[in-house]
Amino acid sequence: MARALNGSQQWYAIAADALLVLHVLFVVFIVFGLVLIFVGRFLNWQWVRNRWFRLAHLIGIGIVVLQAWFGLICPLTIWEMSLRARAGDAVYEGAFIAHVLNELLYYDAPAWVFVVAYTVFGSLVVLSWFWVPPRSFRVSR
Repeated sequence: MARALNGSQQWYAIAADALLVLHVLFVVFIVFGLVLIFVGRFLNWQWVRNRWFRLAHLIGIGIVVLQAWFGLICPLTIWEMSLRARAGDAVYEGAFIAHVLNELLYYDAPAWVFVVAYTVFGSLVVLSWFWVPPRSFRVSR
């Protein structure tokens, strides 16, 4: 049963839900970005060679891999949980969308599983840099 939140708790809960959506969008960008890069190679989509898209993608997964290697928790997760604590939430009881997104994003597994998975995925992103190279950063004349 959902409980009533006061005004400030409600805003913290809304901010936590918004941050969860942002986190899921980041994960979607990283995962589907790589899929689109590979598909784009076969379909000759030139936009998948956009240097800014590719650099953002590479940096994004690089940050995730480094966090996993150093045993750090994602700042988005920390901020979301902090907002949920301020809202008085310990679990996802409220909004259905928040609950579903939480279930998709967070799951239980030993830490080494995430380190290996993120490292393998990051390696695929690095390999995609060479297999589907982005356009040069140099300005052509």
